[in-house]
Amino acid sequence: MDQKIEPLNAEDIAHLEAKRKWVREHYDEASQHKYETLEGKLTLLDTILRNKWIESTETIKLQCLGIAFGDALAQKLKLNWVAVEDEYGRDPALSRLSTSLLIFPMTSISKRIERGEQIDLHLLFEDACETITKETPGWV
Repeated sequence: MDQKIEPLNAEDIAHLEAKRKWVREHYDEASQHKYETLEGKLTLLDTILRNKWIESTETIKLQCLGIAFGDALAQKLKLNWVAVEDEYGRDPALSRLSTSLLIFPMTSISKRIERGEQIDLHLLFEDACETITKETPGWV
C-alpha cells in the first residue's frame, strides 16, 4: 500500500485533542492557558520529563508528550497536522503543504525514553527545528 496523506478527520482530531488534554492538565486549571504559548508547551514537557512523572513503560503517556512536542514544532515552524495512512496503519504527522517533508513527532519522545536515553527537551526541540529547516531551505 502506498502512503496516503490527507487532512485530519473528526476521529483523528479527537485522538490528538485527548493526548493534548492529558498533557495540558498537568497545569492547574487556572494555568492551562499557558499551553497555548510555545514556551508554555516546552516548559511543561521539560518539567514532566525532568521530574520523571512518566515511566518508560507508559508508551501512551509518552506519546501524549510527543503530540505536545509536535504542537510546539507546528507553532514554531508553521506546520500543519495531517494523517498518513499506509500498510502499518494511520498516524498523525506534521507537514508543510508546499513540501513533501513529513514529521512524525508522536513517538519522538517515547522511543528515546524507552531506549533509556535522557532527554534535554529544549535541545531536542532546537535540533528538530534545525533539521526541519535544513531539509526545507528558504522556508520559515
